[in-house]
Amino acid sequence: MNVAVTDQYTTNLNSCNGQIRRYEALINRYSLMRLLIIAAGVFLFYQSFKLEYSFLPVLVFLVVIIGFASLVRKQNLFEKKKNYFMDLANVYTNELNSITNRDNMYSDGFMWTDDNHPYSSDLDIFGKRSLFEMVNRCATVLGNARLADWLKMRAPTQTIRDRQAAIQELASKQTWKHNFQAVLLFSNQNKKDHAKEMIQYLQLASGNGSGFVRFYIRWIPIVFLSASFLAWYYPIFIILVISLGIVNLLLMQGYHALVMKTDSLIGKMSRILDHFSEAIVAINLEAWESPLCVQLSSNFKEGQDEKLPEQIKKLAALINHLNLGLSVVGAILNFVMAWNVRQFFAIEDWKSNNKMNLEAAFDVIASFEALISLSSLRNNNPEWTFPDIIEEDHYTLAAKAIAHPLISSALRIENDYSLNNELKIDIITGSNMAGKSTFLRTLGINTVLALSGAPVCAQKMRLSPMLVFSYMRIKDSLNESTSTFKAELDRLKSLFDILNTEDKVYFLIDEMLRGTNSADKYLGSKAVIEKLITQNSVGIIATHDLQIAELEQKYPDYIRNFYFDIEIEGTEMKFDYKLKDGECKTFNASLLLKRLGI
Repeated sequence: MNVAVTDQYTTNLNSCNGQIRRYEALINRYSLMRLLIIAAGVFLFYQSFKLEYSFLPVLVFLVVIIGFASLVRKQNLFEKKKNYFMDLANVYTNELNSITNRDNMYSDGFMWTDDNHPYSSDLDIFGKRSLFEMVNRCATVLGNARLADWLKMRAPTQTIRDRQAAIQELASKQTWKHNFQAVLLFSNQNKKDHAKEMIQYLQLASGNGSGFVRFYIRWIPIVFLSASFLAWYYPIFIILVISLGIVNLLLMQGYHALVMKTDSLIGKMSRILDHFSEAIVAINLEAWESPLCVQLSSNFKEGQDEKLPEQIKKLAALINHLNLGLSVVGAILNFVMAWNVRQFFAIEDWKSNNKMNLEAAFDVIASFEALISLSSLRNNNPEWTFPDIIEEDHYTLAAKAIAHPLISSALRIENDYSLNNELKIDIITGSNMAGKSTFLRTLGINTVLALSGAPVCAQKMRLSPMLVFSYMRIKDSLNESTSTFKAELDRLKSLFDILNTEDKVYFLIDEMLRGTNSADKYLGSKAVIEKLITQNSVGIIATHDLQIAELEQKYPDYIRNFYFDIEIEGTEMKFDYKLKDGECKTFNASLLLKRLGI
């Protein structure tokens, strides 16, 4: 555990808690002031009637209302600040929990678990205690999907390098990124896909209305107020005022279904849009240097007459206006100027003018969330490194002191491995529990991190942009009438299909054909390996079968042997989990069975 990192998070958390207490005190103070101003207003209003000035009660009433509204506005601001610091405190608490016990308040990505994916199931990419759970800092559904996509597929070399630069920049802007997380944390708490809901609404056909209705809506407030003013002096105009009010109510009735549909779709989106607007402002105002961050933020700056944050705030205001029209006050507004129809047209116009901009904004926010997630690895594990991506004719996968990122730093064992622009199949033999499977997963999961743009759990790493394919956790299925051996054959078929369609596939095979007898297992494994050699395939095969290791004698230029060893002292077994050159000579199955009394 990095003490300096945890100390910084603890200091930031204590600062947030101090701000929360400060704003709670201010909120309580202003609540008391509101009670006092009401009490004082009642007293002064009563006393004003005793004086001869007829305007005084009205003046007192207006002063009290204005003062009360000012206090409410200020208190709401304090509530917003307090909620922000509460969310920020949760962000820092989550970082501490992530470092100390690998807990994470964000999604573990279980929905992307897929046994048919080339590697995600075998390498613990998704699900409980997975790589996704350790990395994820995405609050929005779209952000989660973006991060999952990055971990499910290798990126092009230039994309990887761009992400590396962006991740390093974000890691250096911890205050900014934690603020960004706090602003969007509301979306993680209710788990709704707000972006999808909004985009679906924007894609609905607009109810533009006829030209006459729009003309009427534009001028009716002036006509109505003018008629009301004339009615003060000429009572005959009261008929016109009442007639206009009835026309407004009839118009309201005609558009009632459309207004209510709009309210049901976005009526509660005002506060949500405020959060997204803050996130966009944060991206827009920051001075970026890395090419990817510059390019993403430029989507908010180029080709727009009005800045996107202001556009979103305008939509939030229109939604609030629509909500007002559906309240008690709205009855008066609708009678005077068909308020709801007016706001409905304003929202439809906004949709027509800003639909594409808002979709692009959600996409940019998702990319920043994914980058922030990967940057958390850099901040919480400063000893990790960014790998070099090598474009060469053959395969490169070389690492110094590489270890499994999901094993705690106190327990993980580091190993070196080297494949430098070569075509090789490595055979790893070794005893049970000696570390073969963990080593394969170590190479695989770090390769996934590297090809997503993230830092890796190693001192140094160089690799080609290659697709990992794993054959490790083979499962039978009663529902599909699939035996273990049939499942293994299906996985082998998937491997050869990918080898025929993709370039630079690096396979990781753990104990091939375990679902058949030992003779067929050897002959089948040998045949598979020889076919892989003829296709110039590259990867690692872990096995207990020492006969497989003998293939090095037949293919000395293509096959290399490695092993994991144990030391047996009496009835005790000692594991060092270190990769060594050559074949394993020590096995422990009989000793393990003996411990069970067999």
